[in-house]
Formats: sequence, C-alpha cells, structure tokens
Amino acid sequence: MEIFREFTFEAAHRLPRVPEGHKCARLHGHSYRVVLHIEGPVEPDAGWVMDFGDVKRAFEPLRSRLDHYYLNEVDGLDNPTSENLARWIWERLHPTLHGLTAITVQETCTSGCTYRGE
Repeated sequence: MEIFREFTFEAAHRLPRVPEGHKCARLHGHSYRVVLHIEGPVEPDAGWVMDFGDVKRAFEPLRSRLDHYYLNEVDGLDNPTSENLARWIWERLHPTLHGLTAITVQETCTSGCTYRGE
C-alpha cells in the first residue's frame, strides 16, 4: 500500500545557472507543493501504513526552513531547481521516514518533478 501527504510553502528563488537572459535568473517566487509518498504494509490493528500526523511531524522542520525564505540562501540549495529541492528533501527525510518512496515537488500548477532516490 502507498500513502501520500501533501504540504505547501511559499518561497523565493532565482536560478543562477540558466542561460543568460532566461526569466528564471531573476528573483521570483512560487507557491510550492510537496507530496511525500510512503509505502508499506497496512498495520492490522491500526488499519494504516503510517499515521499521517507522523509524516507531518517528520516534514515540518524542513518546511519551516523553506517557508517564506529565499531558497538560494538555504544551505545546500544554491541552485534551487525543483529537481535539486526534491533531492535536498529526500536526503534529509529518507534516513528517518521509513517507507519513503518518492517526493514530488511542484513549483507551478503545471510543472514539477518526482524523485525516487538514487
């Protein structure tokens, strides 16, 4: 069984490594959406894979480091593309959030990425 929990945060960034003249080189912001996917067996007594509250508690410290910040200034996010942000979250959550199988980062209504680890 796979469950998921969605989170949102607001942040500004710029992409310093895009071609000259690219609009994303300028400072701008997004309403980010992050979806954490967790896979595992359904625990017979509780009837769930994991308590959604536990997923929230695991992600909250990271969300707090990102929400309403300039992502380029967050350690490890000097080039904060959706792909790099998904990897950054994975590296911090995967060791402790057992069953984590994928992280989806959406930076606009229509664009994003899904990361499933190395």
